Amino acid sequence: MDLQCYELHGVRVAEFPTIGGQLRTDRQAIEIISEASRCQPELIVIPIERFADDFFHLKTRVAGEVVQKFVTYRKRVVILGDISARLKESSSLRDFVYECNAGREIWFMKSLDELDQKLMAHTGNSDS
Repeated sequence: MDLQCYELHGVRVAEFPTIGGQLRTDRQAIEIISEASRCQPELIVIPIERFADDFFHLKTRVAGEVVQKFVTYRKRVVILGDISARLKESSSLRDFVYECNAGREIWFMKSLDELDQKLMAHTGNSDS
């Protein structure tokens, strides 16, 4: 499965497949940004399967370093998948996800349908 490029509610999206190298470092975040750049995306979608376990353990600082690279390069990111079990285990992760989802740069979404609804709400465009 390859990187998919498409438009959703007027937003150019680069969606990575679930299979591929895991995102463990800020350097790998730059590689993701570089690979996605061929789509010239406004939004990069990365499945949770692509994130190393350390990303979800905030004490490792992996999440902060990775997210900071996307913010620095002004790339909006959706981390796609169900992390509800992880959220039950960590109030810090719950707070982190809540803060991310309150902004416009980094969103945690369970599904593409949820992303579709959020983009529709933000753009006011019901066409996909």
